[in-house]
Amino acid sequence: MELEKRLFTAVRNAARNRVAYVCYSGGVDSTVVLAASLRAGVDTVALLGVSPSLASSERAEAHRIAAEIGARVEEVQTNEMELEGYRANAGDRCYYCKSALYDTVLALAATRNETEVIFVGTHTDDLGEHRPGLKAAMERGVAAPLVDAGLNKEDVRSLARRWNLSNAEKPAAPCLASRVPVGVEVNPERLRQIETVEEFLRERDIWPARARWHDSVVRIEVAPELFERVVGEEVRAELRRVCRKAGFKFVALDLGGLQSGSLSLPLVTS
Repeated sequence: MELEKRLFTAVRNAARNRVAYVCYSGGVDSTVVLAASLRAGVDTVALLGVSPSLASSERAEAHRIAAEIGARVEEVQTNEMELEGYRANAGDRCYYCKSALYDTVLALAATRNETEVIFVGTHTDDLGEHRPGLKAAMERGVAAPLVDAGLNKEDVRSLARRWNLSNAEKPAAPCLASRVPVGVEVNPERLRQIETVEEFLRERDIWPARARWHDSVVRIEVAPELFERVVGEEVRAELRRVCRKAGFKFVALDLGGLQSGSLSLPLVTS
């Protein structure tokens, strides 16, 4: 398959007999990079960055998927919460998040006296978007095999299906911090609130979903076909209790459905 050949070539050219540390999240993009590196015969380690912004369910899912493809996964504490620029959430939060991740990986490699290359799951569709994390990758010489091979998102999913990856159709799962409006500080307590609500929805198969943080209000986004489930008497009452226990006073269902980037128009500022 042409896509496969191009990706294997990109992986081998980028690795050049070095250890490949794949920044792995359990999403389809990083999983395809991880699988390609293994299939291409590269010495590969999957590194899962752990912090309060990673939902526990996503963490468990990442380990499950890696086990399916026989990948060795190591968890690393990324500590981006210690960076003022990350907490400030001024629109470039991802730059500080990715900087913390890549610096952690580089430091790990240094302790092992290994010559490394860092792989990420960036693909060509990502290049036209506002992604401050790309700058952090460029500054540290991080390799993006999917970009080097000219693969877009649909190409990535096509390979995932060909390789029978169980997450081939997995929706995007941005970190919990993406639910906090730009300009509002990110902190562990707010991330805990968000995760509590989203885990409730996930457990009831109301997924994908987003619990957008707006101070005393949690604005829930789900696809319109799931509205009836959310407002059904049993779920609605329990959801309200969960949200109140998490620290929210009010619960709102966004009639716009699931929207990427909806926090560009925050309801509150602080």
